[in-house]
Amino acid sequence: MSLKLKPAGKVFIIAAVIAAGILSVRWYQARPKEAAQAVEVGKVTLPDAPEASLNANAVQLPLPSGENAVNGGTKITWERMAWNSQFSGMYANGGVHTTKGSLFDKAQLDVTYIRQDDCNKQMADLVKFASDYKSNPATPAVLITFMGDGMPAFMTSLSKELEPLGAEYQPVIIPVTHGKSYGEDQVMAPPSWKQDPHNALGKCVAGVMRDGDINILLKWAGDNGLKVNPDETTYDANAINLIAANDFLDAPNKYITGYSEKRKIVVNGKTTGTDTTVTVDAVATWTPGDVNIATKKGGLVTIANTKQYASQMPNQTIAIKKWANDHRTDIENMIIALAQAGDQVRSYNEAKAFAAKVSADVYQEQTAEYWLKYYNGVEEKDIQGMKVNLGGSTVFNLADMANTFGLGDDKVDRYKAVYNTFGNLMVKMYPSLMPGFMPYEKAVDKSFLFSVISNHPELLQGKAIEAKYADDITSEVSSRSYSIEFETGSANIKPASYRLLDEIFESAVVAEGLKLGVYGHTDNSGSDDVNIPLSEQRANAVKSYLLKKGLKSQRIETKGYGSTKPIADNNTAAGKSKNRRVEIVLGE
Repeated sequence: MSLKLKPAGKVFIIAAVIAAGILSVRWYQARPKEAAQAVEVGKVTLPDAPEASLNANAVQLPLPSGENAVNGGTKITWERMAWNSQFSGMYANGGVHTTKGSLFDKAQLDVTYIRQDDCNKQMADLVKFASDYKSNPATPAVLITFMGDGMPAFMTSLSKELEPLGAEYQPVIIPVTHGKSYGEDQVMAPPSWKQDPHNALGKCVAGVMRDGDINILLKWAGDNGLKVNPDETTYDANAINLIAANDFLDAPNKYITGYSEKRKIVVNGKTTGTDTTVTVDAVATWTPGDVNIATKKGGLVTIANTKQYASQMPNQTIAIKKWANDHRTDIENMIIALAQAGDQVRSYNEAKAFAAKVSADVYQEQTAEYWLKYYNGVEEKDIQGMKVNLGGSTVFNLADMANTFGLGDDKVDRYKAVYNTFGNLMVKMYPSLMPGFMPYEKAVDKSFLFSVISNHPELLQGKAIEAKYADDITSEVSSRSYSIEFETGSANIKPASYRLLDEIFESAVVAEGLKLGVYGHTDNSGSDDVNIPLSEQRANAVKSYLLKKGLKSQRIETKGYGSTKPIADNNTAAGKSKNRRVEIVLGE
């Protein structure tokens, strides 16, 4: 039985609307970053990269040859966008095609990389492969790779399209996770937004609708309790408004050129019949959109990025379930190879430079130095003299993969938090287009990774990526108050608030690069001698809950302010209710 393909615009209408732009080309520019040389101590060569994951006794593997491998292994066409989080995959394959001596060659894999930035084309190719594979199991495989925060839409759309083939041919996310965006995707806005996020209300952000960078804006807004107007054709003075861009370069260009358009004013979701003219105040973009802003106009700084929301954009891969189950050994060997490659790229500048060269060959854009610089990330001054952060990705070793999927020491499933957070955001923003999404447990198969971890503990020697947290929060990225219910006069949390605390936990997991502040407040009933200790106890009760869920103690700071920082009138019952709160701050 074969599956008849429909036109791409109809085949994946949900994904096209929800995830448009996620797979846009990642263009980069500017000079390469200087790399330190290896340091020899006796007979031991220390890893020479600043983010080294291996220790002083590590062995640097020989670089693959430039000759195509002929290993008779499993043939795979792997479609991927141009994205620096794939450096480990570039190193593991050795070239556009698997090369002799590469880690994939040793794993008996015959992989061809194809740059494909069109998400609809990638998904159409996967659907075609599923149909062909059902008819002929000897059909070479197709794998596709996207950003993790966009997967709820992709998986939901693919699942519906593949239904005619049967349950065995459903899509599945396999945990061959190369790495993640680590700063390059960001929202840039005036410095006043950092001083007070409420300054964003009534302002307009340009970006490609429903893409990963707009997701950063949605999360930042949610963390600050700010509304976002989902209709990019109207203007709401009490919300953040969106201006649709054609692509990732069009978004910053609209800011640079002073683009404006007329909008219908809405109040409480209803049009008023009055028009206004809006301009671009901020931009959701990635390199070199941020570079263009910095060099051509300036004036915008990072409000939130993927180094702060450090778990948001892992590089995730979709396979057909039947193929994955038929090729369990291949997938496990792939995970092993990528884990080793991640340690090599993270620990040795020579390996990292090699991955950059392969990237240039695969993407057929620019030079190895070009890709290397924006893998590392840089800080530069814009045309107005303000510091801006550009670029930044990283790759995973086995410990990072384990941590991503809840198989690490802390048992926190970071990707589950990401998948559910952004799936729910899309449903909330666009309920008619995406009324629901595939459950995480159905979308992800962690059994391949679990098998590798169980059978190859020696590969866990590499140090996992670990965020560094300041002792105290001095710069807030977001702040939001929550009405967490406690028993009267006590710090015992009522079970009715557990779901809210779970949402706070998931939000914190996504924003793993930021420290978490938990601040307790009361109304003015009673004295500060009672209220301040009680607010401290309640903040610590929230901390204890989050610690049990898996957050680390050094990441959380708690304070109790009693009634000293009211946000409403304590002379009214409604005001008192608002003042009895727990404030959650994400900052640095």
